[in-house]
Amino acid sequence: MPAQSLLQFTGKSIYCAVADAHIDPWIPVDRAIITHAHSDHARWGSKHYLAHKDSEPILRLRLGQDISLQTVDYYEKFVINGVTFSLHPAGHIIGSAQVRVEYKGEVWVASGDYKLENDNFAKPFEPVKCNVFITESTFGLPIYKWQPQHEVMSEIDNWWRQNKSEDKASVLMGYSLGKMQRILKNIELQDKVIYAHGAIYTLNERLRQAGFDLPELTLVTKETDRKLFRGSLVLAPPSVDSSTWIKKFAPYSLGYCSGWMALRGAKNRRAVDQGFVLSDHVDWPDLNTAVKESGAEKVYVTHGYTSIYARYLNENGIEAGEVHTMYGNEDENEEVVQDISAGTKAYENHKELLDDEVIADTKTSTKKSPSGDLGV
Repeated sequence: MPAQSLLQFTGKSIYCAVADAHIDPWIPVDRAIITHAHSDHARWGSKHYLAHKDSEPILRLRLGQDISLQTVDYYEKFVINGVTFSLHPAGHIIGSAQVRVEYKGEVWVASGDYKLENDNFAKPFEPVKCNVFITESTFGLPIYKWQPQHEVMSEIDNWWRQNKSEDKASVLMGYSLGKMQRILKNIELQDKVIYAHGAIYTLNERLRQAGFDLPELTLVTKETDRKLFRGSLVLAPPSVDSSTWIKKFAPYSLGYCSGWMALRGAKNRRAVDQGFVLSDHVDWPDLNTAVKESGAEKVYVTHGYTSIYARYLNENGIEAGEVHTMYGNEDENEEVVQDISAGTKAYENHKELLDDEVIADTKTSTKKSPSGDLGV
């Protein structure tokens, strides 16, 4: 990366040399601008942090109550050494943000992780016009196209209802931060009491204490009467499927929410009874929509299927390059099931059809941004 670039990929972070500020650094630095509170983007040890105000409860929970943390609202501008920064909604999880960086008329946007579908909890993604767009590509293959959120939530409702009729517990696994809040905001709450593993309970309570509208959960403890689990919904992180903790819910049905459930064989590898395809990352059509709506002349791809997606963009008239970062080892990427050979084959087999779909999708997009000249 040339030294004069506004943002550089240094092996430590996405770095702005003029401002001496790092975006989502993976080693301790003096000044860290954080896109969101997942631990592959928000790491311990930096001297000063800046993030969206809605990220504060979880950042302090994960990085320490006494961290030096400045918070800002969406669209609020702050200037460091003549460089103008602002945060814009990314729609990934609560408080997630794209970082807009402007200097001498040049604009770069670092997206962090994002999704376009409104999850009814995080502020929805808004496109930001820029010269250079830095994007993820966690699901950057044409085989990934999500069904509408309401359909997935109906599947979860029906699964729970069926288990209830069979007097089974419904143990639903998903990532503690992001996925579980999305589920709680969108499923039908069939019981007043919903049980939760400690990791999910703690996050939920911290967000509730900060004023976010989430239902109260009941912590699963050693003292909880196991008879109460019959017919109930139990929320758990993905790590419990191989632990002794889960045995207390027998008889139970085990469900798992992840974008990787779209892959053939992923459910069997996880040994789950029911897989739900639910991701807090963009699918292929929305990834292409986001890139197009950014208006960027150049795109950098930071994590996921970086080489395949950069290749696709270059073949379709958008200059793109892949960069190596330390992002992508949390959230959806807990499940390492990416099959590059299958992805490449899908890319080749469906490219022509995909081009038509992407063109149709972007033509029908009506998303707008309230941020003045940043809107589409």
